[in-house]
Amino acid sequence: MSIEKPWLKLWPKEVPTNLDHPNLSLPQTLESASKEFPNRPAIIFEDSRLSYSQLYDSMERFAAGLQHLGIAKGDRVAIYLYNCPQFVIATYGALKAGAIVVPCSAAYKERELEHILMDSGSKILVTQERLLPIAEKAVDKANIQNIIVTGDQDYKFLSSLDEAPSPEGSHVPFLKLLRKNNPSPVDVPINPKEDLAFLCYTGGTTGTPKGCMLTHFNCVCDQLHEIYFFKLRRGEEVLVLFSPLFHIHGLNRCMGTYLTAASTIILFERFNVVKVLEAIEKYRVTVFPGVPTAYIALINYPEIKKHDLSSVRIWKSAAAPLPTEVWFKFRELTGAHISVGWGLTEASPGLTLTPLEMTEYKPGMVGIPEIDTEVAVFDVEKNVKVPPGVVGELRARGPQIMKGYWNKPEETMKVFSNGWLCTGDLGYMDENGIFYFVDRLKDVIKVSGFQVWPMEVEDVLCSHPAVLEVAVVGIPDEYHGEVPKAYVVLRKEFKGQVKEEDLIKYCEGKMAKYKVPKKVEFVEELPKTPSGKILRRLLRCR
Repeated sequence: MSIEKPWLKLWPKEVPTNLDHPNLSLPQTLESASKEFPNRPAIIFEDSRLSYSQLYDSMERFAAGLQHLGIAKGDRVAIYLYNCPQFVIATYGALKAGAIVVPCSAAYKERELEHILMDSGSKILVTQERLLPIAEKAVDKANIQNIIVTGDQDYKFLSSLDEAPSPEGSHVPFLKLLRKNNPSPVDVPINPKEDLAFLCYTGGTTGTPKGCMLTHFNCVCDQLHEIYFFKLRRGEEVLVLFSPLFHIHGLNRCMGTYLTAASTIILFERFNVVKVLEAIEKYRVTVFPGVPTAYIALINYPEIKKHDLSSVRIWKSAAAPLPTEVWFKFRELTGAHISVGWGLTEASPGLTLTPLEMTEYKPGMVGIPEIDTEVAVFDVEKNVKVPPGVVGELRARGPQIMKGYWNKPEETMKVFSNGWLCTGDLGYMDENGIFYFVDRLKDVIKVSGFQVWPMEVEDVLCSHPAVLEVAVVGIPDEYHGEVPKAYVVLRKEFKGQVKEEDLIKYCEGKMAKYKVPKKVEFVEELPKTPSGKILRRLLRCR
């Protein structure tokens, strides 16, 4: 057994440790699925269906439309949409035209969107009617040549373009673009290993918004890692997808992976516990790629035991740390266990996964490195690997790692060290090769020189029966430098019954004194990103 890779002894049966990754572009993966399964539903959205052949036809029409608007290889096309079939079509259509897709959060306001459009140099913006007021203001300073606009109801006409309405206006209607362009775009040669597929903007490991340059090869490798690791059955899986498509988890790990696997995607604009549970039963869903907030909603839904969830064979959680209490409560209620993964935008995004055979969970556990992926723990100051059990910075290397940051060579140099991506995440590896996420390096609280990991304190507080959600941050203290403060969302039935001192006392018997929160503030909700990550910086500013 390799000393460098102790996780291989836990490797799932019949799963290769290495792959001969095909040199394919993302549109080629969709083309393959459409040829093999032309009539299989690719996307189901609000009960409207789009087959693989229809999706591929729409992709080609959109690509031809972009080319008629002057888009050439390497141009950037920004997509500012909520989850909808048009997002999928615009993404693959832009890629087919040789463009680079710039996904923009639908939560962005004018200033945020303007920054992304200007930094990326996008030429076209695809958006929705309800987002148009923000989009029109944001493009004033950007070099946007055309805005393509889709209506909320356009998805109903994607399989019958002849019946689609023809709205007038100064912008390009999405359906009109599809209808007037035959599915025959000019073929654009793509070098998957060199040509970019996405510019995904992230705060990254150094804090400032920047575009991660992800190639077609990066993305296809990431997809294949999940396909092989979970032994996905080509043309058979059914997935519920509510993670935002503008986030790399929804964009590539969910949408991209499961289209490549010729699966059926039940798409939602956003998570709704009742509608998602109904969809699981109605469509016999087999894969549930969740985020912690979705699992928290599920375990707190009083009717969950009345739903038949037996069709789901893969329950996953990613995009943010999963509280230990949530994992065990979900297993208690459903009998199923959640496979937890870890990654980041710079890695397309996957780095580790928990094998389905691993049915136990420990705080912070994120599994073992994916296929063809290496993860190691480094002492940041000495830049050397540390032994098992010692906390350090998690670093990774593999074929899914980005080329770098868009137009930011100095920032790129900062996050690579001897071929390793420095993730800015703290964690450790145990003696069996299982990795554990501890916290973000920048979120560590230093109390009189002692290090406090917010997640450790949060895990204890989450075990209190009154606590629904919690976030811990460091606040200034004259004597200690910093002390922990907890922001707590209480369960409805406990509001007004639990006091600050109750939770502080609860922690005192479960951790060292310096780790115990010195203050607890009760809030109605925690600030989060669209993907469910807690925005600690906003809490620090309060």
